[in-house]
Parts: sequence; C-alpha cells; structure tokens
Amino acid sequence: MQAAKNLKELSDLEISPQQVETLTERIGSEWAERRDREAVAHQQNQLGRTYAQAPRAAAVMLDGGRLQTRLAGAAPGVHEPAWREPKYACCLTLPSKEGEEDPQPEPPGAYLEPERVKRLVREMERSHGVQGPPEKRSTGKPKAAAKPEKAQSRGKRARSYMVRTAVATLSGVEHFRRLVAAEVYRRGLDLATHKACVCDGQASNWTVYEQELSKLGFIAILDFLHLLTYLYAAAQAAGGDAQTGWDLYVRWLRWAWQGKRTELLTALREAAVRLGDPPESAAAADPRQVLARTVNYVVNQLDKMDYPRYRRLGLPCSSAPVEAMIKQFNYRVKGSEKFWVPVGAEAVLQIRAAELSEDGRADREWNQSRPRAMGCRYSQAPAA
Repeated sequence: MQAAKNLKELSDLEISPQQVETLTERIGSEWAERRDREAVAHQQNQLGRTYAQAPRAAAVMLDGGRLQTRLAGAAPGVHEPAWREPKYACCLTLPSKEGEEDPQPEPPGAYLEPERVKRLVREMERSHGVQGPPEKRSTGKPKAAAKPEKAQSRGKRARSYMVRTAVATLSGVEHFRRLVAAEVYRRGLDLATHKACVCDGQASNWTVYEQELSKLGFIAILDFLHLLTYLYAAAQAAGGDAQTGWDLYVRWLRWAWQGKRTELLTALREAAVRLGDPPESAAAADPRQVLARTVNYVVNQLDKMDYPRYRRLGLPCSSAPVEAMIKQFNYRVKGSEKFWVPVGAEAVLQIRAAELSEDGRADREWNQSRPRAMGCRYSQAPAA
C-alpha cells in the first residue's frame, strides 16, 4: 500500500498495491535465485571475484532479526501467524589502522555515564532480550566514573568502514553460511591482511564462523556492547544498592575493555558464590540467575574478548554496523501489521540487501532485470 502511494506521489505512476506486491515478489525472487546460483558456483570453485584490489582489513558481522509470517495460499486474512528470524551479514572493508600500542586503552565516555548506559542497556534488552534484575531504587543518582580528558563527541559519528554490502535470508543457517562464504569470496575479504568476525553470543552466528570464516583466518570477536549489557545486569544483581552496583559495573567494564579476562571472570564467580546458586524455580530476573547467566556467558566467550589486541590490529570490537543495518531492514519488513508469506519475505529481503549494499549491486541487478526492448512491461522471470 505504501509503495503504491509513493509511486503515485513521486512519479505520478498509478499501480495497485497488488501489482506492486506481484512485481516485488517476482523481481526479488529472480535476484534471490541469482544469489543462490552464485553460492553454488562458489562451492564448485567457479565463482569470480569482483574486487579491484584486495582490502587491507575487513570484517563480517552476523546477527538475526525478527519478522512476522503467515500461511501462504490461504483465504484472505492472516492465518497461522508466526515469528521468524531472518539472518543478516554485514560485510565491510575497513581502513588499515594497525599499530603497536592500544589506540584507546580507556573505555569510551558513553560507557561510563549512568544515564546513557541505562538507555543503551534498555535498548539492547528490547532488541535482544538480555534479561537483567529490576533496577534498584536509590535516593541519588550513581556518580559517573572518571572519564579520559578527551571525551567522545556526542555529534554525528564518522563511519568506521569504507564499503558495506549486505546478505539477508529467511533460510536456515546452512544456507546462510554458504551465502556468506560466497559474498566474502566475491569481494576478496578473505585476502585481507587482518579480518574479523564480530557477533554476539548466539550459537548460530558462531556456527557460521566455525564452518566458514575460521578456515579463512578471520578472528572471532565478541561484540562488546552485548558483553557490556551482561556486565551491567550482573553488577546490578551483585550490588546492594544502585551506587555499589554502578561501581562494580565500572570496574568490570574496565577490566573487560583492557583485556583483563582472568580478573573479570574471577570477580564474577566470587560475586556468584556470595549470592549462592539459583534454585530451579528462580525467575530469569532473579539476581542469582542473572549472575549465573553472566558467568556462563563470559566463560563461553572468553577466547573472543582480547579487545586490546583487536584494537591494535585495527579491527572493530562492536557489531554496531550490523545493528544499524538491521534497523534499515526493519523499516521495510517489520511492523505490527506486516505478515509475510515466506517467499514474499525472501524476495523483499533480497531487494533490500541489494539497495543497502554500497558496491553498485542494486544498479547491476536492475540492469540485468530490465527488459531489453522498449516499453514498461517487466521481463519474464527465468525458469527456476
């Protein structure tokens, strides 16, 4: 409906919402089929590379989203609604910033301001479901930690990458990992001197890493913002009041940022021992449960938390670019009144991925799909 309105307003073109839907599904399905054929060609060592020069540094960031689907081929209306998880990869070339010293030994100022941290944690809880304990009441606000003299500007941040391309699918992890592998090869990211795979702790993300990217020399990095959220929740659970909880958070955050993993894990385990083991009936927000969950999270991700080394190599420690990219996908596919048939969702995801990619992909796709003869009719979709 909105697309039909936009076409009318922007180009004075009258197209019904149904026709827009039909064309979108046809075009997106063509592009998805072409994408899948390239993934097969990569498996058969027949895929060509499209890079002009191999990058010095690169990163692949993986994450999942949410959208609603409905039963295909049913009567009008929404039948058998369900939540599905599209999988996303944000593939980046990076400026080379390798150095012998850690370029930022102190955490960013934004991570040391109580109100900004609370907002950040609430946003992460909404989007990723990281459960923390209820906020403790206090007669005063926790004091902000001392920040470096050069505090980060609150203005618009400069982008941290050079070129971004997107991979998106509603398919399972086996298909997704092949799409990611083909994209990495096509762009020559595997030839970078330094390369990273940055993710949260979700098992499916690390499955893609283990089966594809680790073989190519990518370094596994745990997204620091997700770790921050767990540490904040654990500190709130362990602290007897708001100020004590904040002081614990600042101490643990600095240890994590500076790569002091042994100190961090020891402190978390000691705090968990003080509270005791959570009973089987403990709620997710129970402080004992929160601490136990954080200890387990850190233990499982400890080998991906050497942040000073990553910064020295010029590699990112945050998956913020893929988070921002997913928001751009969500503008199109997520909404309380948006229910997709799976084939339609896959088509829209593919068109959106091409439009969000910065390598001229969308123009190339449109040129391949555009009819050779004059006229406005769209070319017939190729046989599957």
